[in-house]
Amino acid sequence: MIHWQKLFEDKERQFWLLHTAGWAGFALVYYLGSFLHDMRSIWLFVILLNAYAGWLITIPLRYVFRRLWYLKPWKMVLFALAASYLVGVLWAVIKNINYWEIYKHGYRPDEWIYYFSNSVNSFSIIVCWSGLYFGIKYYQLMQQEKQNALTASTMAHQAHLKMLRYQLNPHFLFNTLNAISTLVLIKDNQTANAMVSRLSDFLRYSLDKDPIKKVPFEQEIQAIDLYLEIEKVRFEDRLTVTWDVAPESRKALVPSLILQPLIENAIKYAIARTESGGKISIHAKSFGQDLLIEVSDNGPGAEIVDGQLRRHGGVGLPNIQQRLHSLYQNNFSFVISDNQPSGVKVSIRIPYEVAQDAN
Repeated sequence: MIHWQKLFEDKERQFWLLHTAGWAGFALVYYLGSFLHDMRSIWLFVILLNAYAGWLITIPLRYVFRRLWYLKPWKMVLFALAASYLVGVLWAVIKNINYWEIYKHGYRPDEWIYYFSNSVNSFSIIVCWSGLYFGIKYYQLMQQEKQNALTASTMAHQAHLKMLRYQLNPHFLFNTLNAISTLVLIKDNQTANAMVSRLSDFLRYSLDKDPIKKVPFEQEIQAIDLYLEIEKVRFEDRLTVTWDVAPESRKALVPSLILQPLIENAIKYAIARTESGGKISIHAKSFGQDLLIEVSDNGPGAEIVDGQLRRHGGVGLPNIQQRLHSLYQNNFSFVISDNQPSGVKVSIRIPYEVAQDAN
């Protein structure tokens, strides 16, 4: 199967294969149509000679048509018909010579003009060959343009995903560097050094993971743990995090750093605004063919309309929605709702996928 696919992908080989198959088909149809005419082997030989002559004299048409391809349509059609007519007349002469010299054993017509008999029939067959050539070439061109458009769309899609992913880092980086700066000012160098180390590990993970590819949820948990260790330095006992992750969901593939902006959002609008702090809960489980993820907090809540926050200026949550749409099209859901008894809950549903080597 692969061998034949490669054979057809090679345009040069494809031409010779189709060219030969077409003239072989002509010989077969000609032979089948001659059952009522003559069944002698000498007639079969004439048919094969005529088919070979057609195979041979239409090869130059290919190179003529290559030059005609870039002309204006009306010029291309006009010159193609003219070239096909000349080749058709030449082929008619060759067929008549084969018929008279071989089948009629050297018979000569009274007038030389008879060598051009049946030129219209020969011309019509050459026109069919020309039409197939231009049709196949046009189809190949359309397929190539389609492939180029698909490649360009894929590259733009990948660039868009990378842009969305890398928009997240500056917000987190600013907050962390600000916290480190505060620790240095109060001469808590040990804690500052620990934060720098964790920040380095988290950024290394962020930069190493291609935003186009998905990662096992287990890796996402490890990255979020690094992030939360940094944030716990800032908030100390005010930040509590609980995990409820089903074992089968740990190997599920998810977009890298898909949870980080959700948790950052909860810290910014729930934990940071409450003097006593608060709790962030992360739940994940598989359900049928889907992976369900929930991130909730017990903060003061927010205004929610039609499953979306009425909050201006934020990029984190819209960013996630755009990434999910780019990766899953319409096969996902992203819903924001009120958490009970207080706070905000973000629910994500994506297809349950696992890496092939995880099976």
